[in-house]
Amino acid sequence: MSMKKVVILGSTGSIGRSALSVLESFPHRFNIFGLSTNLNIRLLRNQILRHRPKVAVVFDSESYDKLKKDPAIKKTKLLSGTESLKYLVSFPEVDLVINALVGAAGLIPTLQALKAKKKLALANKEALVMAGDLIKKEARKNRVEILPIDSEHVALKQCLMSGKRKEVKNLILTASGGPFYNSKRDFKKIKVKEALSHPTWNMGKKITIDSATLMNKGLEIIEAHHLFDIPHDRIKVLIHPQSIVHSLVEFVDGSIIAQMSVPDMKLPIQYALFYPDRIGSLNLSLKLSQIKNLTFIEPNHERFPALRLSYKALKLGGTAPCVLNAANEVAVNAFLKQKLPFVDIIPVVEEVLKSHKIVKKPNLNHILKADIWARDKTFELIKL
Repeated sequence: MSMKKVVILGSTGSIGRSALSVLESFPHRFNIFGLSTNLNIRLLRNQILRHRPKVAVVFDSESYDKLKKDPAIKKTKLLSGTESLKYLVSFPEVDLVINALVGAAGLIPTLQALKAKKKLALANKEALVMAGDLIKKEARKNRVEILPIDSEHVALKQCLMSGKRKEVKNLILTASGGPFYNSKRDFKKIKVKEALSHPTWNMGKKITIDSATLMNKGLEIIEAHHLFDIPHDRIKVLIHPQSIVHSLVEFVDGSIIAQMSVPDMKLPIQYALFYPDRIGSLNLSLKLSQIKNLTFIEPNHERFPALRLSYKALKLGGTAPCVLNAANEVAVNAFLKQKLPFVDIIPVVEEVLKSHKIVKKPNLNHILKADIWARDKTFELIKL
């Protein structure tokens, strides 16, 4: 069996680090060909010294200038910028691209990996939110299957194997609910540290805030629509605080198939790496006898308007989901910098979406322009 050469985009983030951990469990199956980071050159340096990739990309130019002076990594070719990410995923010898980038930065490398006909394991949900139709078109054209890494979508993929597509009634995404799903806390008083205190998952700052507002689940609704071709009105959300059931599929006969496992991202990553096979290795067995209860709660759409807004953007289509995503990225970043109250994150996003003139059948240029417009509009509203 030949060794597969792997590129990890966003190798210093939480998903990237988990992916490296899984790959290290199979040293005779995978070789780390390329890694990338935005700013975290200290960790990237350690990863380069450990895995000796052929190529590494530091997206931020100043960070790149600092790292390229380090003689310890001279055997790895160091690059910078968007074009370098495209270059990295296009190497002929690369077999698999794991896209663990956060935000809109993941779109162009996703499209390039598909054009280069690479197997794509996708954790960057924002790419599908922004340009789902274009990505699916490119995947079909090059006969590449997109393998999701999000635990919820990996769960849906497995549950869907229990029946034919025409037998599916609803997809049901579960959400941990973040730190505030049952809190009486006044959202006007929420501090950054509180919003970053996720009860179940250890994730990056942006996705943790999205989990607190439930925007993460809203983006996953749009992602599920594109991955599985299910209409928006047949994609449901339930709050499941234990994070044991990662998602469910309801079939027309009333049967509901659920996928359960411990809440650890290494499991969905390994599933994507070896799909359609299952490989034993990780000691992450679920002890059912130790689970005291599993609860499922309807989300409060008034208290968490991100879900309603995400359904609206998906229904509007065209450039609307792209604008939703871009405005949310700016608003979340403003909250993290303490320049926008937590309670105003989603209202700001909604105001931007209302102001947008939607392009119904956008090409890539339309999407990139909509992304820039939405960011500028959000900055204007927040007065940054």
